[in-house]
Amino acid sequence: MSSPSASDAPAPPSNRRFSRSKRGKLRNGTFILPGTGERVRRQITLRNPSNFDGPGRSVSTDSGILPLRRAYSQAGTFRTAVDNITEAWWESWAWMHTPVAKGIFKCSLAYLLGSMATFLPPLANFLGHQDGKHLVATITVYFHPSRSQGSMQEAILLGLGAFFYAVFISVSSMATSVFFESQLGMIELGYVLVLIVFVGGGLGFVGWFKQRYNAPLVSVSCSLTSLAIITVLTKENAIQVGVFSNDKIIQVMKMVLMGMASTTLVSLLIWPISARTEIRETMIQATDSLSEMLVLITRGFLSGSETELKSANFNKAQGRYKSVFSRLQTNLKEAKFEHYLLGTEEQYKLQASLVTCMQTLSQSIGGLRSAATTQFSLLQEISGAATPLSIQVSQQLGDLVAPKDQSRSDRDRFDTLTAIEEASEEGSGNEDHMNEEIDPLTRTDRQESAISLASSMPARTPSEIFARFIMHLGPSMKSLAYTISQILQELPFGEGPRYEIKINSHFTTSLTEALKLYSSARSDALKELYRSKELNRERPESIEADFEEVASSCGYFSFSLEDLASETQNFLSILSEYQEATEKPNSRSWNWLRFWKEQKQRYERGSNTVPEEEEALIPKPQQSVLPKDVPELMLERRKTRQWQSSISEENNKRSMYQKILNLVLFLSRDDIRFAVKVGLGASAYAMFAFIPLTRPLYQHWRGEWGLLSYMLVCSMTIGASNTTGWSRFIGTFIGAAIACFLWSITQGNPFGLALCGWLVSLPCFYIIVARGQGPFGRFIMLTYNLSCLYAYSLSIKDDDDDDDEGGVVPIITEIALHRVVAVLVGCAWGLVITRVIWPISARQKFKDGLSLLWLRMGLIWKRDPLSTLLEGESTNEYMDLREEFALHQYVLRLDSLRSAAMSEFELRGPFPAKSYERIMESTNKMLDSFHAMNVVIQKDLNASEGETLLLKYTADERAQLCSRISHLFQVLASSLKLEFPLSDAIPSTSNARDRLLAKIFQYRKNVARVEQDPNSPVVKDEDYEMIYAYILVTGQLAEELKRVEKEVEDLFGVMDENLFRLV
Repeated sequence: MSSPSASDAPAPPSNRRFSRSKRGKLRNGTFILPGTGERVRRQITLRNPSNFDGPGRSVSTDSGILPLRRAYSQAGTFRTAVDNITEAWWESWAWMHTPVAKGIFKCSLAYLLGSMATFLPPLANFLGHQDGKHLVATITVYFHPSRSQGSMQEAILLGLGAFFYAVFISVSSMATSVFFESQLGMIELGYVLVLIVFVGGGLGFVGWFKQRYNAPLVSVSCSLTSLAIITVLTKENAIQVGVFSNDKIIQVMKMVLMGMASTTLVSLLIWPISARTEIRETMIQATDSLSEMLVLITRGFLSGSETELKSANFNKAQGRYKSVFSRLQTNLKEAKFEHYLLGTEEQYKLQASLVTCMQTLSQSIGGLRSAATTQFSLLQEISGAATPLSIQVSQQLGDLVAPKDQSRSDRDRFDTLTAIEEASEEGSGNEDHMNEEIDPLTRTDRQESAISLASSMPARTPSEIFARFIMHLGPSMKSLAYTISQILQELPFGEGPRYEIKINSHFTTSLTEALKLYSSARSDALKELYRSKELNRERPESIEADFEEVASSCGYFSFSLEDLASETQNFLSILSEYQEATEKPNSRSWNWLRFWKEQKQRYERGSNTVPEEEEALIPKPQQSVLPKDVPELMLERRKTRQWQSSISEENNKRSMYQKILNLVLFLSRDDIRFAVKVGLGASAYAMFAFIPLTRPLYQHWRGEWGLLSYMLVCSMTIGASNTTGWSRFIGTFIGAAIACFLWSITQGNPFGLALCGWLVSLPCFYIIVARGQGPFGRFIMLTYNLSCLYAYSLSIKDDDDDDDEGGVVPIITEIALHRVVAVLVGCAWGLVITRVIWPISARQKFKDGLSLLWLRMGLIWKRDPLSTLLEGESTNEYMDLREEFALHQYVLRLDSLRSAAMSEFELRGPFPAKSYERIMESTNKMLDSFHAMNVVIQKDLNASEGETLLLKYTADERAQLCSRISHLFQVLASSLKLEFPLSDAIPSTSNARDRLLAKIFQYRKNVARVEQDPNSPVVKDEDYEMIYAYILVTGQLAEELKRVEKEVEDLFGVMDENLFRLV
């Protein structure tokens, strides 16, 4: 086959740049070099190696048709295998140097140290002649050392808190039993009180606490305290015989301290992890992702093509930022413990401000993406599918600025080029020089002349408006985006491992100068844009709406870019303060220890003392994550309000009724019901340990491990219990099988058991640390400890009545069988309690909660966000920060319910997880739109004179649009709640929105020309930012509501006559 000729190969870069210069490329823009503050005027590119895939591989003359395919002979097969093995080895070696691999090794080493409490005679004797010494190794599994120093501090606090709570319950139970036995001689009544108050109430509170905070460390702490309480109350004989014995309590205290000491030493001495360092590294990754997204969004908007926003590079950058920001919040929480311990809490507050500012930056970039997406969809809708949008815009932009004598062949050749032709910076100088040799008139002069000529020609179509806007403001947009992206790439810290604060002294001045240039160019561009439109022509309302929507999208994108620059300035300011705080001598204060002074200062300043930068990160209302009834966002019930409003007679009697009502409402909360049923189930299970006839059976089959399994399995919803129960059951089987196999190999040799235990811990900690499946990995290790380590304790003659399992010659199969049966019974009991007593279906709660969320969103939008700026027009606020935070936390709870619903089995079939995932995705986007509107409103709660005129002029149209959107939310919520088909005549928002857009167009056409003085205009360009954001948000809401409507129709169908047949 003949090889490709030279003519078929891509043209050299210089030729391509020369050819592109013939076509109307955007004029050179003035931009600021952020590192030096130098003002430069030349062609720049937003491409960089991280987001540019480069041209396709050219096929050389020597290559075959498949140049990437390797041809191996049979003689080379062995060499290939060797190469593959070598490559796999080096990849494994590289992985072993990653933080995850180091964390797994640290965990296994801590476990090995914890197991020494069982195998080393001095440590075993220190813990006494009782079994249960494997708890030390279990604690190292629960509180593993693969965490930062701050997280380790939190783990120590929670572990000690769990121990002290277990001591309180144990001592109180013993005191109750001793009192009823020695003083009253009614030990049976003491059993009843212990079962109801301390077993039921104590373990019920543990279950409530675990669901209340719903954090991994809290969960393992609750498991630890459950283990200690169950062991003392049901396994030991002190309470059953009515005597006070602190032997087990002291042993548990020693084991907790030894386990925490082992994991803490490994965490702090071997590859220590500092959250203060980790947060700096994640900030670097976050700013890099923001910079890359900014470049891609700007390039996509300027080109008029959404290819950039749908590219793999943009999806990678966006996904990378989401994962990095979640780690950033976790690192910030852990860094708080480190800063407070070191006395540098002021640095923590500034770090919290930086994280909040970065979140604002991402939201501003999200606003840019929303404006660009709206622009793409609008222009595609207008232009239709006949010609790609980027080609149309390119042609129109080329017609505006291209020389008239350009040959048709050249035009055809470059018709597929995008609106922004990004020449390479390295070759821009040569390209300009070549153009100057060809034509005595410089390219810049020719472009300026062409633009001046094009500006005098009126824009007749929305796509021409977009091309005209890009022609005027494109270079300035590109220049500002370049400056911001370069600053974000350099900030905020230097290279590791020290990650010193790195602020270039020219950044602030460079950004300020770039912002001034952009603001001036934006104002001129918007004036030229509306001057070019044929305002005097009469058009249909839909055409006027299209004109105004294109203009509003362009205007909002320009305003959002300016806001992003302002937020970057704020980020630089906070970073400078943070640098000053770190360099300040004697900056350690430990003011948090003087909490009484802090409380006094808060009282003097008032209740609103939480800094704005911390309010979204450390919020006061933790209720949003409470496992209460899902309708938590609901307003007070109507009947309750009516009853309260009618309390005017018989105050005492009605006051008593009101207290009863409050009590009933309190007991009807899901978290209270959950705590009660957990306590009832625990009391019923532990009852067999207090009945003389059943106690031997309870001890023989190790009922305490069944009760512990019950506590671990019990979850708020049926689906969550099914998931945990399955993991617990499978993990127990695997751990028991491994224990039997290794015991048969080692025959109880402590050195062999220690080595084998360390090897077993490696894959288990891989499951816990690398895969994130903590419960599954912990259950395997827990069962292994309960079998192998417990069997070794028996073999060294620990004083315990365990002859049924072999005594000093332990029968490992009997031990493993008892554990497996106990776990199986406990899991089954937990599933029964969860499903029978006040069952909480995750499916139903998810649907109820999502319906309620939509109703609340409809009520929020019904307030009309912009009416809150007009005095006297609205008595309700649009949405404050606490309400917004509660809504986002509510969505997180709904996501957890959706995940749990996937594990619930019903006769109606499996849960449609994919459909509801798409619905939740649209709901999140709608909440983001709510936030975007809130950001614009919160900038200035006092409307300017121009904004007031514009808002009053469009009041009726906005009210109709808000009512239509609110109505759609209510219809969708009702259909989801009732699981009923939708009507086929659901109202649309398009007409109401078109009327609003046409009204704004008419305002510019009529009112603006009559009422405004050209010398001192009332309505300025910036006055339109608010209404532009409103138009953009309503468009996004309408689009997402259509998607949700389609998903609901797929789930429940469309209403027809067959549904209403009368029988």
